[in-house]
Amino acid sequence: MTIRNLSKSYVLNGRPFPVLDRVSHHVAAGEVLAIVGASGSGKTTLLRVIAGLEAADDGAVLIDDSPVHGVGADRAVVFQEPRLLPWLTVLDNIAFPLENRGATRAEARERARHYVGLVGLADFADALPAQLSGGMAQRVGIARALAVKPEILLLDEPFGALDAMTKLTLQDELSRIWREEKVTMILVTHDLEEAVYLADRVLILPREKGDSTREITVDLPRPRSRSEPRFVQLRAALLAAFGLH
Repeated sequence: MTIRNLSKSYVLNGRPFPVLDRVSHHVAAGEVLAIVGASGSGKTTLLRVIAGLEAADDGAVLIDDSPVHGVGADRAVVFQEPRLLPWLTVLDNIAFPLENRGATRAEARERARHYVGLVGLADFADALPAQLSGGMAQRVGIARALAVKPEILLLDEPFGALDAMTKLTLQDELSRIWREEKVTMILVTHDLEEAVYLADRVLILPREKGDSTREITVDLPRPRSRSEPRFVQLRAALLAAFGLH
C-alpha cells in the first residue's frame, strides 16, 4: 500500500484547518506499521482515509496500484469500541459480515468458529456481548475483522479504553495473531511502548503542518520482551522524538 502526497483539511469556524499535509509512505505486504503523533496530528484521519471512510482533499492511497475510492473488501477496521450487535452471540457477530458478503450461514459460522478460537474465545461462542468483559469484546471485534480476510487490517487505538493489564494481554494476543495470519496491519496508537512492541516500523506524524514525517525501524524479532535492552533503547528513541525522557 502506498500513501502519496495525502492532504486533508476540515472547516473550523468557517476557515480551513489542515490536518494532513502531503503525507507519503509505503507499507509492505505483511508488515505492521504503527502511526503515532501528538493530539491533532491527524493519526485517526489518516487511518479513516486509508479505510475509505473519508476522502482526501489531495493525493491518493493506492492498494496494489489501484486508488482507494471508498470502503472495500480489501480492508477491515477495528475501532476503539468493539461495536458488536447486542442481540447476536459472539459467533454470530463474527459470522454476520460474512453472510452479508454472500457466504451461506453454514460457511459463515464455520469460518467464524475458526476465528473465535484464534482469539481464545471458543468457550464464549454462544455468549451475548453484554456477558463479555471489555477485553473479550475487543477480541470479538478483532476476530470479526480478520474473518473477512482483508489484505489490510486497520486498528484505531484498539486497546485505548482498556485497563493496563488487559491492554498488555491483548498486545501479546495481537502479536501472536499476526505471527499466525501475517496480515498487513496499520495501527494508530497514542501508546509509544505499544508501537515499539507491535510494529515493524513507526511512522511519526509531525505536530506542525509542513514538517516532514519521521520513521523509526523496530529491528527486533518476535515475540518481543519489553525489558530487553534494545526494546528499551527504541522506546527511548521514540520518546525523544517527542521531546520526552
